[in-house]
Amino acid sequence: MTEQSPDEAHERVTLKTIAEKTGLSLSTVSLSLRGGATLKAETRDRVAAAAAELGYVPDRAGVRLRTGKTNVLTLVLGGGEDSVDFARQMIQGIGRALVGTRYHLNVAPEFSAEPTLETVRYILVNRAADGVVITHTTPDDERVRFLTERGFPFVSHGRTGFSAPHAFVDFHSEVFAQKAVERLAQKGRRRLLLMIGDDRTTNYANITRAFRKAAAKAGVSAEVLDTRPAQGDPARIRDLARDLAGRADAPDGIICDSEMRAIALLGGLIASGQFPSRAIDVIYKQTSGIVPTLFPDLDSIEENVTAAGDELTRLLLRRIAGEPPQDLQRLAEPVLHWRSG
Repeated sequence: MTEQSPDEAHERVTLKTIAEKTGLSLSTVSLSLRGGATLKAETRDRVAAAAAELGYVPDRAGVRLRTGKTNVLTLVLGGGEDSVDFARQMIQGIGRALVGTRYHLNVAPEFSAEPTLETVRYILVNRAADGVVITHTTPDDERVRFLTERGFPFVSHGRTGFSAPHAFVDFHSEVFAQKAVERLAQKGRRRLLLMIGDDRTTNYANITRAFRKAAAKAGVSAEVLDTRPAQGDPARIRDLARDLAGRADAPDGIICDSEMRAIALLGGLIASGQFPSRAIDVIYKQTSGIVPTLFPDLDSIEENVTAAGDELTRLLLRRIAGEPPQDLQRLAEPVLHWRSG
C-alpha cells in the first residue's frame, strides 16, 4: 500500500470547511474573504481567524475563472537599484500593506539597468496580476505610457514627465537637495559637489535642478560629478572619489544621493587621507542603518523605503478599485538627521 503524502492525508480546506467551523453561511464566508466591507468587523475577524487556523489557501484558478481577477499584485523591481537594502525594504512595506487583504505579491526582477516593456507587457497580455508597482522611473518611461494607454492599474515609485496623471509615490528629492545645500552653506562650505547616479531617471533631473537652484540662492559654487564612467561600480566610484580629493579645487562639501554611493565615496576619501577631517563635509541620502553605524557623526537625510512600499500598495489597491490617478499621488518628505556640529 502506498503511503499518503501529508498533503493527501488531509482534506483540502474549502469555504464549506470554514462555514462549518464558524457556523456562518457559505455566502457570508465567501463575502468576508473577498473583503466584505458590508459585514461587521467582528464577522470578518471571525472568518479570518478560522481560515488562518485551518490553513485555508484560496484556489486562485477558481477565483480567476469566477471573477477575472488574479488576487495578485506584481512588483516590477528595476535593475538600476543603488540603494542599500532597497529590495528587502520595499517588499517588506508591500507585504505589510497586504496583511488582511485577499492579495498576494509576486516579484518580477529586471536585470537591465534601463527599464524595458518586456515584463509589464507579459503581465498585461497574460493577465498575470491585477495591478503592478514599477520602480526607477524615467521622465518618458515607456512602461508608464504603455500601462496608462491600456488602462491597466499601476503605481510607480518615482515621477515622470507625462502630462497625463498616474499614481505614484516619490521621495521629495527637491527638498533633499535644498536642505543639504542649506546645511552645508550654514556650516561655511563654499564649493559644493553633488555625486549622483543614473542621469536617465526622473530623480536625477529633480535633484540636479534643485541643487543648482539652492546653491545659487546660497551664493556657493555647484558642481555635479559625472559618475557615468564608473557605471555604478562601487570600486570605480571609490577611485573617482580619491581622484576628486586630490584636485586643487577639491570640494569642501559633498552631497550624495544614495547610501551605496556614499559608502564608496567615503572609502575613496579615506584612502586619499582626506577623511575624516575638518576639510570636507558629506551629507548623504540614508536608506539603512549601515552608514550611521560606521560614521555616526555624518549628517544624513533619510528616505523610508519600507513606508514607501506600504503607501505604494495602498494607492494601487485604491486604483484597482477605480479611484482616479490624480488623487493617488504622494511625495514622501525627507527626514533630516543633523548629527555634526
